[in-house]
Amino acid sequence: MKIAAFYRGKKPVLSLEIFPPKKDYSLGTIFATIDELKKLNPKFISVTYGAGGKEKDKTGEIAARIKEDYGIEPLAHLTCARHTKAEVDAILDELWQAGIRNILALRGDPPENEADFDFSQQEYRYAYELIDDARAKADFGIAAAAYPEGHSECSRLSADLTNLKMKVDRGVDFLITQMFFDNRIYYDFVDKAITKGINIPIVPGIIPVLNAKQIKRIIYLSGASIPHTLLKLVDEYEDSPDDMAKAGTDFASSQVQDLVTNKVVGVHLYTMNKAEAITEIVNNVGLG
Repeated sequence: MKIAAFYRGKKPVLSLEIFPPKKDYSLGTIFATIDELKKLNPKFISVTYGAGGKEKDKTGEIAARIKEDYGIEPLAHLTCARHTKAEVDAILDELWQAGIRNILALRGDPPENEADFDFSQQEYRYAYELIDDARAKADFGIAAAAYPEGHSECSRLSADLTNLKMKVDRGVDFLITQMFFDNRIYYDFVDKAITKGINIPIVPGIIPVLNAKQIKRIIYLSGASIPHTLLKLVDEYEDSPDDMAKAGTDFASSQVQDLVTNKVVGVHLYTMNKAEAITEIVNNVGLG
């Protein structure tokens, strides 16, 4: 089933993201997490490709088991950075044969510890090229990423929206946003996207900030801006991990509640494989 069909209903769609365990950890650890997340009745669970594609071999396996063992539709992330066209073709074959019908098509970030990495020298330079190949390969449901504050490599949001429209025109069914911490940024972005002619679901992606170090890394990796209300919480609870986790969960719950009140099509929660916090957020809002 194509995931985009879920967004035709009246109720907001709950979806979740997990990431494969590092190679030194058993796959059993992620399925223990999914055991808990399943109780929230998500419409689909996305599985990341791992940093720089490191855990790519596990993505398909986990996605297939989510569908077979849990009866939940999976969304397999696929990044094309560093991949050849032949490699992507083989991966798409593997996903299709495993019963996976939905992918999140991403260019991906430059590999860690390769300061001289040059996308212009790769077979894939942009996500739309991956979208073209996936669309030509089979009847996949295709999602793509959207950046409410603009992609870090794009100097103007207007140019970023032009690039996003290009991806949508290539056959993307719905979009999932990068994390943000001020809902006004999301609402403004959606208005601008609609003006640009982007008329597919734009699903807000929300992450709970559970510790002070995490938010610093989020800022570094994503470039997301941090509202003063959240910064104040970090300053207040930086040395108190339990209180920070509670405050971060409450902040995310408030964000999600506002989104639901404003009738968004759905909410995609970046779980960080933390089932307890995600369960609390979903229960606080009544999304499950």
